Amino acid sequence: MNTNANSEYCDLSVDDNGIGTLCIQNAGKLNILGTPVIGALTDALGHVAERDDIRVLVVRGEGDRAFIAGADIKEMAHFDMQRAEIFIDGLRKLSDAVRLLPKPVIARIPGWCLGGGMEFALACDLRIGADAAKMGMPEVKVGIPSIIQAALLPRLIGTARSNWMLLTGEIVAADKALNWGLFDSVVPLAELDEEVTRVAGMLAGLAPAALAQQKRLLREWENEPLETSILNGVREFAQAFNTGEPQKYMGEFIKAKQKSS
Repeated sequence: MNTNANSEYCDLSVDDNGIGTLCIQNAGKLNILGTPVIGALTDALGHVAERDDIRVLVVRGEGDRAFIAGADIKEMAHFDMQRAEIFIDGLRKLSDAVRLLPKPVIARIPGWCLGGGMEFALACDLRIGADAAKMGMPEVKVGIPSIIQAALLPRLIGTARSNWMLLTGEIVAADKALNWGLFDSVVPLAELDEEVTRVAGMLAGLAPAALAQQKRLLREWENEPLETSILNGVREFAQAFNTGEPQKYMGEFIKAKQKSS
């Protein structure tokens, strides 16, 4: 098992309901992604993937000023081409680690969520934000293109809105981000933890193998032709009955209906 859950840059806690919280720490006031932070988070996600007691993961930054306000410009400013490729490939691996994690992941976004931080948030399954949160991909303003999970933007919010965000680098306020589909839920900051806990608790109460299947199918649907996705879905549905979860959860549903009738 990967034992690198906690480090200088991230802290993992798990409650009795199986809700894990991975907190980015010691990464500056805005939780900036530098090479050490990227490596620590990638290792921690590898650890989470192997733990059966974690049913859902919440990812958050330290404090409420930002989720992640981007990659470390001070570090990137000194890159040559080779160093730039190594750095961005590390960020790609981090995004893949959360996107392919066999458990649902919620991004808790209280404030700034920019650049590499927004790419990381897009790799999460659900994004819950405060009404003062701001999202943006301002890479073009510092001479680089937005890549990695920026490739998901057209599918998520459409071509026209993606063009606007990626070509102008304009920051989007929470209400517009919700309207565009960048957020799944937006609440006042004072209610953010309550909403994250509510959604995480709902997910933690569902069948973990079925959630892992559903997430795997969602990732496959991003790339496969429709007919292939449908046929694979038939296979996954049948395989679910090997886990015992349908029998358990359907049985509980039937008993509850019988009691109420």
